[in-house]
Amino acid sequence: MYGTTRATAESVVGVVANPESGRDVRRLVAWASVFTIADKCSILVRLIKALGATGVTRVLMIPDRGGIADWVERTGRTSTPDPCWPRIVILDMPVENSHIDAVRGTERMMAAGASAIVVLGGDGTQRWVASVCGETPLMPVPGGTNNAFPEHCEPTIAGLATGLVATGKIPRSAATLRNKVLRVEVNGGHRHIALVDVVVSRDLWAGSRALWDANNLDQIFVAFAGPCALGLSSVAGLLRPVPRSVDHGLRIDLAPPQHAKLTLNCPLAPGLVVPVGIEHVEEMLCGAPYRPRLPGGMIALDGEREVEFGCGRDVAIRLDDGGPFTIDTCKVMAQAARDDLLATRRSDYRGGGLYGFDSAES
Repeated sequence: MYGTTRATAESVVGVVANPESGRDVRRLVAWASVFTIADKCSILVRLIKALGATGVTRVLMIPDRGGIADWVERTGRTSTPDPCWPRIVILDMPVENSHIDAVRGTERMMAAGASAIVVLGGDGTQRWVASVCGETPLMPVPGGTNNAFPEHCEPTIAGLATGLVATGKIPRSAATLRNKVLRVEVNGGHRHIALVDVVVSRDLWAGSRALWDANNLDQIFVAFAGPCALGLSSVAGLLRPVPRSVDHGLRIDLAPPQHAKLTLNCPLAPGLVVPVGIEHVEEMLCGAPYRPRLPGGMIALDGEREVEFGCGRDVAIRLDDGGPFTIDTCKVMAQAARDDLLATRRSDYRGGGLYGFDSAES
């Protein structure tokens, strides 16, 4: 018989779910699919059931106008009784339907003793939570368009891995990865962060925020990039992949494809593969300042225009290896298998039918 036991002490996990992620303009200019509220609710139910199976007793959620938190809480109350279903607590806080909700909710979850925070959303949502989560480990779950930061994983497995860390069955030191981030400083003061990439654009206003047109791009800076990446970091991933684990990033200077030394066909959004011209490539060293070539324009953080510069605004971009901790799902589940953390053996078992198990009579 297999199963798990509930923890004796209360184990708390926070869940930040963005109801607006996965709905930007790339549904019109590319072939991105819509991430519906129903999709997100289904993901969270699977994940929370797995959290409960590992011994997590309480899940904190932020209220939202999409009704995600209410739907999940109601499901726990009205569906078939599940002894492992954690208590769902919706935080008492105002809803502004903006990134402020994710920031404020994360801060309250940390104050309430959350041992880990699940983030369901796109790269922008992940960035806002990461900017305030401190040392609390994150479980990023894809819920946006390009999803370059969260790794794709069945939510049930993500819930098991998160729960095993949150309940202390696997120590954080053996289960988490410290991520690099890119920090953008304006006039030596206010800092913005990007988890994946910083892009310098010739655009003079934010517009729809999401970037998909390579014609106005001048430079790309990445903290990491894989060859299977989707989005702006795919340029680096196809040119010179940068693993999360190495101590450097990459800077790429762009040029019009018709004049470039090298042209790459890059997947900048779902179903959108476009030529991108490459002029220069070099590694980014941690701590060193890198400045835009353009005298003015817009800086996009993880694919969204956020920072206007020019007119005396000095901008420095730095790679920092002190970013947020994330839970390494594969590492956690491998450790769980080695240590039988999801197994329960009957002491009176006398059968011999399980492959590799010695019978009690042998």
